[in-house]
Amino acid sequence: MKSEKEARLIIRPETKVGELLEAFPQLEELLIEIAPAFKKLRNPVLRRTVARVTSLRQAAKVGGVGIGEMINRLRRAAGQEAIDTLEDGSSTDGASGPGWLEERSVWKTLDARPLIESGQEPLGIVMRDLSDLPPEQVYELIAPFEPAPLIDKAKKRGLETYCACEADGSTRTYFTRL
Repeated sequence: MKSEKEARLIIRPETKVGELLEAFPQLEELLIEIAPAFKKLRNPVLRRTVARVTSLRQAAKVGGVGIGEMINRLRRAAGQEAIDTLEDGSSTDGASGPGWLEERSVWKTLDARPLIESGQEPLGIVMRDLSDLPPEQVYELIAPFEPAPLIDKAKKRGLETYCACEADGSTRTYFTRL
């Protein structure tokens, strides 16, 4: 028999990871199976913070998984019908990076990997730094994954962004004001 939360939550790309795991805690292992990057959800700080604001669409991007595949696997495991068509929303950014990245100097770099590994949430630090970002400068964030929710917040504040995946699996995200 389904719990009341399970009965009410319909799994969609816009569903927050935290909502999903609250309604269907048994799906945590499936998320990790779909994309090993989701192991970080076991970190209580990330679970309380990042999972609360990250949509499944953003999580799929972070995990390098197609949104259709992820949503339908989760829906089937939760006893919901698969969805025939889902837009991927994939970015087609050029591999060489935008011109502004080559033309501007890096004002500040934050390597968030040690913070995240120790259970801290760097979002507040990054948002403060981005508020202080001078025009014509670049802010560089190094993280163990693409910070899709942060990128969305930055874009809403009028910043341009670019992500580059590194050989070690980390992501360098660059921010600037145009």
